[in-house]
Amino acid sequence: MSNGAPVSISVKITVNGQERTLDLDPRATLLDVLREQLDLTGTKKGCDQGQCGACTVLIDGRRVLSCLTLAVTKDGASVTTVEGLARDGTLHPLQQAFIDHDAFQCGYCTSGQICSAAGLIAEGRARTADEIRELMSGNICRCGAYPNIVAAIQQARGGAGSKGA
Repeated sequence: MSNGAPVSISVKITVNGQERTLDLDPRATLLDVLREQLDLTGTKKGCDQGQCGACTVLIDGRRVLSCLTLAVTKDGASVTTVEGLARDGTLHPLQQAFIDHDAFQCGYCTSGQICSAAGLIAEGRARTADEIRELMSGNICRCGAYPNIVAAIQQARGGAGSKGA
């Protein structure tokens, strides 16, 4: 780096099912790469400190705060953003449940909430409303839509709280 320019590192990442080869600044967060280089703006920058959960994505099926994740460390990983959850024009069950239960107000936290919920359902740990609340505690909703978010997650996993129940 004699000229002061940052070195770029070539990384292969599968994003929403599409393999991408990217030349990345080693300091770039996954959040910034998703938003600024791949134009996947559904993932939100909230606190940029890992405290709000708005930037939650799935990496190899696990919930991860993308604002705290250096993109170059995810070489070979599979990343799913909120844009990658729908299939063939059909919303993911969580996306539909969030609509059914009006589980968003301003919508800023919604993509992180949905990705986090998808991860916790896949983990098989969200069996009760109390477990859902505990497991989702890292995802802040400043509008206070928490009861609706819990109901949406319960609907998506086929539990109590489904619309009409």
